[in-house]
Amino acid sequence: MGTHYCTVFTPTYNRADLLDRLYQSLTVQEFKDFEWVIVDDGSQDNTTEVVATYIEEKKIDIKYIKVKNGGKHRAINKGLEICDGKVFAIVDSDDYLLPSALAKIHFWFGEIEKDGQMKYCGVSGCKGYNEKEIVGTTFQGSYIDATNIERKKYNITGDKFEVFYTEILRNYLFPTYEGENFMSEIVVWTRMAKDGYYIRWYQDIVYLCDYLEGGLTSNNFKVLSNNPNGYALRIREQVKYARIPLKERWGYYSNYYYLTKDKEKFRQMCKKLEVSYAEMLCAIILRFAIMLWRGNLSEYENI
Repeated sequence: MGTHYCTVFTPTYNRADLLDRLYQSLTVQEFKDFEWVIVDDGSQDNTTEVVATYIEEKKIDIKYIKVKNGGKHRAINKGLEICDGKVFAIVDSDDYLLPSALAKIHFWFGEIEKDGQMKYCGVSGCKGYNEKEIVGTTFQGSYIDATNIERKKYNITGDKFEVFYTEILRNYLFPTYEGENFMSEIVVWTRMAKDGYYIRWYQDIVYLCDYLEGGLTSNNFKVLSNNPNGYALRIREQVKYARIPLKERWGYYSNYYYLTKDKEKFRQMCKKLEVSYAEMLCAIILRFAIMLWRGNLSEYENI
């Protein structure tokens, strides 16, 4: 077991002006046995100086490291290398936690450790736009046990606040590709689910978030287009392990085509996605037909 119960991990890039809200939320946590690990992904602003002032205040334990810009997934791998918490909670630099967040994490981990009926990798609370408005959808009841690939089955949609056992997550480091700086977290979460790990999902909103202009969410199409190998890996493993329905699978294939058609040949796409030429063509033609019927061919012209 590590020195701290919980590692709150924050990857950051040019967010010095936003870190204070998160920092202040950590200083008022009801549960105190945690560290804040910050991996600065090559920021060019005054992040180093801002974090130095927090360290000098000595209100919470902080580890700070600056690395060459390589993307959030590489930053998470580095955070797992240097952290010492028993559990690992990722909190983005433009978001923050409610005062009870870490106490609830501690409580729910205690509950699954009493249970002993399933193989758990972690627990997950809800993210909210505010304290009452949840991101995505959720289920009925106080909690449910399900793997990540069972989320839709139980109406668990949208971003959630997954917190994992550190030692388990270290066995599922993010794959990396030279020249690419994005890898969806879904890849790792799906791999744990494929190996039979459950998450205890609970209802409370504990994490408040903003989807800022310039962030990964707001630039989703551009990010995926610039990271085709990582996106292809995500598609392959979602098809293979998550057993997604035909409509969703074809949506993935047609998205990949339109996002990479100026960079890759058709045969190369099919090989990377491990899909037959016939199925890939069907997905592309169907998507084109739907866009034509709707009179909205501009959806992909602007990608």
